[in-house]
Amino acid sequence: MGYGLAEGYVCVPDGHNKASDALQSLWKNSLYIQNMYFATSTFSSEGSSYFPDHSNHYLLASFSDTESVRKDLAGTTSEYTSFIFPTKESLFERPSMAKLNYVSVYFIKQSYNNENVKDLEDVFLRRRDRLRTAALADMQLVPDLPLKFPFPYSKDLIMIELESEKSHQSDQRYCEKTRREVIKKGIDINNLVSFSILSELK
Repeated sequence: MGYGLAEGYVCVPDGHNKASDALQSLWKNSLYIQNMYFATSTFSSEGSSYFPDHSNHYLLASFSDTESVRKDLAGTTSEYTSFIFPTKESLFERPSMAKLNYVSVYFIKQSYNNENVKDLEDVFLRRRDRLRTAALADMQLVPDLPLKFPFPYSKDLIMIELESEKSHQSDQRYCEKTRREVIKKGIDINNLVSFSILSELK
């Protein structure tokens, strides 16, 4: 994301279809799109059960204006679900221009409270060697169609960014160790989806 916490991320399926190609062209010159990547996704077993039409690859972009992104998505036709993750509150942020390598989204099966937030901030501060940002987030779907099994934790998400020159497998293990530290604090946290950055588009 460069310097400063973005308002969130948008994830458009495939990265090589008409809808995502049109959005990529539009967003390359958009002031509200900060960075854009081509990424491969890894959904957890729980995540994939709620979103069976998920893609293996996504156009992943950080943005500063949620409504503009929603309008752009509404103006394109796609049979697949796109995800918008607006951030709500920063838990950790470290200005950096190093390579963004990995973005991971988690959910907790409990509502946030002040004690939870302090515990999360403590864990992320101690894991700061690779961590660029961590933030509380929501999830929105486009198109917003009724789901047979709606995801019940869409308001209780945590999004983290890792900067690294290591392998994506190494970053995944790093995230899993971080998740276990959060669990030790008594917070039931689970992975929803992770994105491994393959190439930078903007």
